[in-house]
Amino acid sequence: MIYAALSAAEGKVNPLVPNVWEIALTLVTFLVLLYIVNKFAVPAFEKTYKERSTAIEGGIAKAEAAQAEANAALEEYRQQLLDARTEANRIREEARAEGSKILADLKEKAAAESARITDQAQVQIEAERQAAVVSLRGEVGTLATQLASRIVGESLDDDARSARVVDRFLSDLENEQSAGASN
Repeated sequence: MIYAALSAAEGKVNPLVPNVWEIALTLVTFLVLLYIVNKFAVPAFEKTYKERSTAIEGGIAKAEAAQAEANAALEEYRQQLLDARTEANRIREEARAEGSKILADLKEKAAAESARITDQAQVQIEAERQAAVVSLRGEVGTLATQLASRIVGESLDDDARSARVVDRFLSDLENEQSAGASN
């Protein structure tokens, strides 16, 4: 109204004051456009927004599930690694114990074999000593008989007599050796 009064008072058309019909037409067009946007564009935007929100939330949930699964798998692998290390340590300790046992068995067998060889050698040495004593008795007896027959001047061919002379000579020789070993 103020605009109409100003326009009528001056009689001229003011370019700054719009026409009433233009304002009404612009208002109607704006309301129709607002209705179309609310009817068609806004629901499409809402639908797209909901789909994206759902997709993002689903992606986050999937990522969280995958992260939880990865953490569980990592923990399982760590446990398996710990179990494997424990098993390796147990096997190593068993191997050391087995090695120690085998080494002890081998030492025991070697000691037994050494004692057997030593005993066998002692028996063989004793047998060879006895054989040497018998051989020496025979040779010493013959030499002693020959020497005694030269000294005495009579023949000692009698076996009994020569055996007594040899035995006496050897017993005197053993007595001298034992007396020398005692001093």
